[in-house]
Amino acid sequence: MYCFFKKLEKMDMGGGVIRKYFGEGQKMNAQHWDMADKSVVKMHKHSQEQFGYIIKGGFHMIIGDETAELRTGDAYFIPADVLHEFVAVGQTEAIDVFSPVKMDFPWMDK
Repeated sequence: MYCFFKKLEKMDMGGGVIRKYFGEGQKMNAQHWDMADKSVVKMHKHSQEQFGYIIKGGFHMIIGDETAELRTGDAYFIPADVLHEFVAVGQTEAIDVFSPVKMDFPWMDK
């Protein structure tokens, strides 16, 4: 029911991307991103819907055929099965929520 940020394991995904996994409920899960300037989460898609909120920094984002520059306080919604990509603009922190639960993160052993 509770997540204590300082106790969460850091997962180095390479390329300047660090993730912390908050956990999951029955229908959603969440993670924290910490990304170095210009680090990239390459174009990909998944069967879950995704919501994200930028805590600090920003993203140059592509969602489907739309491109946008997002900054601190901005949010994004990514429909299921739509290609998307993130490029960090400055040191960036963000929260992502997936529904239904996204189980294919490398650090999850379910």
